[in-house]
Amino acid sequence: MKILAIDFDGVIHKYSKHYHDGTIYDEPMKGAIDALKKLSEQYKVVILTAREDRKAIRSWLKKYDFDKEIEITNKKIPAQAYIDDRGIRFTNWKDILNLFYSSTKK
Repeated sequence: MKILAIDFDGVIHKYSKHYHDGTIYDEPMKGAIDALKKLSEQYKVVILTAREDRKAIRSWLKKYDFDKEIEITNKKIPAQAYIDDRGIRFTNWKDILNLFYSSTKK
């Protein structure tokens, strides 16, 4: 089965106050739980997170009616795709330099 690796904060968990106090304080992003359920029918869905408390994520998912067993990791795994709110699709180094590198020092 193909794997989709999906970021937790900002993609599944709304994360409106960003890190805030380290808790999982927000509701799901609109449509996130239904999308996870549908994607889980055709893919192995893996949640990627920097959070250490995986049990808290599982409890939060269950609270919002996603009770399917799901892998949660902080390791980049081989996947068909990575879904992340801060990701940038690599095309070539020229484009990356245009996005991030300024030839004028500030």
